[in-house]
Amino acid sequence: MTNVDIFYLVLGLALIAWAGRWAYRRHHYRSAMAQPFPDAWQQMLITRLPVYERLPAALKQELQAHIQHFLYTKQFVGCNGQDITDEVRVVIAAEACLLILNRASTRYKNLRWIYVYPSTFIAKREQQDAYGVVSESKTHMLGESWSNGRVILAWDSVERGMYNFSDGRNVVLHEFAHQLDQEDGAADGAPLLYTRDSYQIWAQVFSQEFTQLQAKLARGGNSLIDSYGATNPAEFFAVVTELFYERPAQMRKRHPELFKALQGYYRLDPEAWQKP
Repeated sequence: MTNVDIFYLVLGLALIAWAGRWAYRRHHYRSAMAQPFPDAWQQMLITRLPVYERLPAALKQELQAHIQHFLYTKQFVGCNGQDITDEVRVVIAAEACLLILNRASTRYKNLRWIYVYPSTFIAKREQQDAYGVVSESKTHMLGESWSNGRVILAWDSVERGMYNFSDGRNVVLHEFAHQLDQEDGAADGAPLLYTRDSYQIWAQVFSQEFTQLQAKLARGGNSLIDSYGATNPAEFFAVVTELFYERPAQMRKRHPELFKALQGYYRLDPEAWQKP
């Protein structure tokens, strides 16, 4: 047997092994997705995420399927003593998957890890001044989204967002909006849209609203949109996503064009889920 023969033999065996592993993973995934949504998980959603009960039946079913996929494909890690229970995993997955209901999505395919702290955590940042001197600062964070497949969350902030789904502040919606924004490789406040024409309309509406928010805050005025949204376009998109899901009636009234743009992207009307 020549060296060439040996090479192709080894290559063939490697391809057979790879195909076998792929077929096994595919079978295992299909089996997992075919399992009924556990009653215990549904009870967690009913008791811990009140908005779940107000979803239409079709969206509930779709949300359950997204949750199962999310929990199969993502890894949770507890930090600083935080236990990763089914409750932690299910409610975080549920809120994250609210953002991908009723529309085509990648199901956060680039996301691999969710790190959960008990409460606020410290993030270290390097800053460079005008003279090129680099210094390190520490910031207390409620959540953070990275473009390398990681999200970090403070569990107590997650719980506050679950129970009060009408104050326009929700750390899970915020950080996973960043994940959507980053799917095209840039955190610029413009996620992957559906048509080429959509980008022009999106840029016009969001640029105008972002500029108006900055101007209003500079004058000392108040806004329905949280002031953190004025930081940059990426934070603006995340902040208004929180508002869209939690205070849709007020947003539709005071920022109709912005609401319309977000509704066109998320393809939902969260106002239908609000308490009577």
